[in-house]
Amino acid sequence: MSDQKYFYTLLKQDRGGTARRGVVHTSHGDIQAPFFMPVGTKATVKTLSQEDLRAIGAEIELSNTYHLFLRPGCDIIQRAGGLHKFMGWDRPILTDSGGYQVFSLTDWRKLTDEGVEFQSHIDGLKHFLTPERVMDIQTVLGSDMVMPLDECSPYPCERAPAEEAVRRTALWAKRTKAHFEKTGMRERGQHLFSIVQGSVYQDLRERSARELIDLDTDGYAIGGVSVGETVEEMFKVLSWVIGMLPRDRPRYFMGIGMPDQIVKAVGMGIDMFDTVVPTRYGRYGTCFTDRGQIVIRNGQYKEDFSPLDSECDCPTCRNYSRAYIRHLFNAGEVLGLRLAAYHNVHYYVRLMARIRRAIEAGDYAAFEKDFLSRYGSPLAERV
Repeated sequence: MSDQKYFYTLLKQDRGGTARRGVVHTSHGDIQAPFFMPVGTKATVKTLSQEDLRAIGAEIELSNTYHLFLRPGCDIIQRAGGLHKFMGWDRPILTDSGGYQVFSLTDWRKLTDEGVEFQSHIDGLKHFLTPERVMDIQTVLGSDMVMPLDECSPYPCERAPAEEAVRRTALWAKRTKAHFEKTGMRERGQHLFSIVQGSVYQDLRERSARELIDLDTDGYAIGGVSVGETVEEMFKVLSWVIGMLPRDRPRYFMGIGMPDQIVKAVGMGIDMFDTVVPTRYGRYGTCFTDRGQIVIRNGQYKEDFSPLDSECDCPTCRNYSRAYIRHLFNAGEVLGLRLAAYHNVHYYVRLMARIRRAIEAGDYAAFEKDFLSRYGSPLAERV
């Protein structure tokens, strides 16, 4: 049985700042916060095994309800004993509702207050998802943290449709919470988040936050912030609502992002992050270091026999040179994708551990300033 009161423990707040150090408690283990969730949209983090992720130190994975609902389908996952057993992962899982994926179909979906009808991007078959149905699917998945169906505004977005999305998101959130409680999902060890919407309109963001706080969900997410807006707008949105969110609940900045953005957002009070950046960029030969990105395909690395990142202790950096990894990419060898993805995910997980240590030491502001400067981030000017 799960208890909302003991879902999140705030251990420490940085001296003189808003960065937080906490723990999220789930039936599949504790997660040290702030943390990054490797994205396994289709029950797999691309090119990496569950053994890889455990070795890296990842404490949680994110999967996507929409994609798993379509393939392999709820029946197969249910017969496997739930998503944890199906994918061979014994640590916590968060499942996104798939709302973003559905709404991105544009010409392939029809939206009403009841729910959303859409055509599968796989076979064209029509499906209808309601807030309640999305919860039922995630009950089958058995994920530790579940996200509600919400309406994610595109960017740019006129005020009228953004306001309508806020109204519908609140309506669906109320129905979601009622169904979550009625069906006993919390008693089965699941925790419900709500998602603040409102595009780039301050009053709409604040209205959305107030309406969702009244619902008293287990955690709070800020959505619709990685859909094409500028980084400046993204952090404006965060500044409007972060202070409104309950102190005793985890705060999730959805879909963010680059290392410097994570460091900046932690300094503003965010606990949870997810992004496909480490694996997606890795597949194209871009690798992350504290001094910015390395595009390993570039000719300057042809005879560079130094490690990918001299400050990293992952197997990629311990055992392979830049010249060799560049060769793999240019020769079209799959190993190159795997080595880059392994390093990038390891880098993100290690960055979060360093962030936690800085908060524990009470000097996060100094860590943030130093990191953003070395990374060459434009966000350094705002510290």
